[in-house]
Amino acid sequence: MRAVIFANGKMDEPDKARAQVNPGDLLIAADGGALHCLGLGLTPDLVIGDFDSLQQEDLEVLKSRGAELIRYPARKDYTDLELALQHAVQRGAEDILIIAALGERWDQTLANLLLPAAAALQETCITLIDGLQEIRLLRGPERLELLGQPGETVSLVPIGGPSVNITTQGLEYPLNGETLEFGSTRGISNVMLAEEASIDLQQGLLLCITIHGEEDKLAENY
Repeated sequence: MRAVIFANGKMDEPDKARAQVNPGDLLIAADGGALHCLGLGLTPDLVIGDFDSLQQEDLEVLKSRGAELIRYPARKDYTDLELALQHAVQRGAEDILIIAALGERWDQTLANLLLPAAAALQETCITLIDGLQEIRLLRGPERLELLGQPGETVSLVPIGGPSVNITTQGLEYPLNGETLEFGSTRGISNVMLAEEASIDLQQGLLLCITIHGEEDKLAENY
């Protein structure tokens, strides 16, 4: 089963986000993410959080449309998004797509990017999308097949330590059984050569960020 979680961050390219939701998906809103859902004409199956980003009238609309509301106290140990992930796994989701998890607050953005590394989620395939950007975490040993277009940007960022024995295919700057050290920028701004590419990681944790769209200014070098 696949779950789609709308977080309460910035949502670029709303039409693209809407197109990611398929019939049969378990649709979860992390607190204010419910407003993204309503704005796209979607009703979440679950709304989870302390509801500090929702007005009472929002909650009434959601409840009247059949959404299940799960309220937590404001003083809690987990963010609304982590609670949403926990509930998705408890309900059997093995594949989770997270939308609108990034934004202006760097503390929450960084925490959200690292959430897929949690031990409790190691059996779950988690993808984050933010506009034209798609983010996946690899846990070695793991192979990731990428789909895109020639010229699109692919960046590899090791987290939590070195990412060991990486082999890539279909990228302009290949890695052949090499290690990316934690804190290194060597894996930034690689380029897809065709519509398919692959990344093999033997050990460690590796974030793979794909920037789709040839005209995307985000692909410019820093």
